[in-house]
Amino acid sequence: MNEPIVTFEQVSYQYADGTLALDQINLSIEQGKKIALIGNNGAGKSTLFQLLNGILKPTSGSISFRGKKLTYKRKEVQELRQQVGIVFQNPETQLFSSSVYDDIKFGPKNLKLTPEEIERRVMEVMELTETVTFKDKPPHFLSIGQKKRVAIAGIVAMAPALMVLDEPTAGLDPYYSKKIMDLLEDIHHENRTILLSTHNIDLAYGWADEVMIMNNGHLLAKGTPIEVFKKREILAKSHLQIPWIMEVFERFHGANATVQNYPRSREELFKKMASLHMTRI
Repeated sequence: MNEPIVTFEQVSYQYADGTLALDQINLSIEQGKKIALIGNNGAGKSTLFQLLNGILKPTSGSISFRGKKLTYKRKEVQELRQQVGIVFQNPETQLFSSSVYDDIKFGPKNLKLTPEEIERRVMEVMELTETVTFKDKPPHFLSIGQKKRVAIAGIVAMAPALMVLDEPTAGLDPYYSKKIMDLLEDIHHENRTILLSTHNIDLAYGWADEVMIMNNGHLLAKGTPIEVFKKREILAKSHLQIPWIMEVFERFHGANATVQNYPRSREELFKKMASLHMTRI
């Protein structure tokens, strides 16, 4: 088991109108993982995200960052937000500078880095996110896919240990959705955890190391994609479907489908189906 970056202990959050968004959540987010958080609207995903970097403070319970309980002093929250970066579903909520370059530069500049280090980071992430060609454009002139890449670049430039993305492929066609997911592969490494929320069950199944299901403020399941999506009662309770790869594989394999031999991609599925077909001839 990797070192936990963030730990929730009996965390609840209630809004001023009385809505209980999270109800006694216990959760550890480990270093280096790719995690998909799924659940219907109102499940508590956005509230959990805002608790992760100190935008919200728990109504009850405690949150620890790298083993140290948060006390929510100003300096502590500032340090937390340097290490936990959030990319919101609507990128326009976090793009405000006159140019893409200035927007990406904003975060590193506030870290009080040297001018040379700031420039190095900005140029590196612009190359990585393919935003160099429109670095001088105002963000509001960009397409939704370009805006999302700029928003991601601004967070990556701060070198966070945990990146949190709220529906990163929402509003994108399949081509640009794939470009965003390829980008997340590129920025992920053993010292950076990526946590994203999505309504796309198939994306979560194929991409994530770990899947979490939330429903009505409760964390119902957490584990590998195969382990979680085999919990059919929880899927039904959360109004979620089985990933199509799992469903097709189970129909072909029947009782022989075990956790160890489930495919995670369409390529793996086709190979297993071809192999099964040959053994039946």
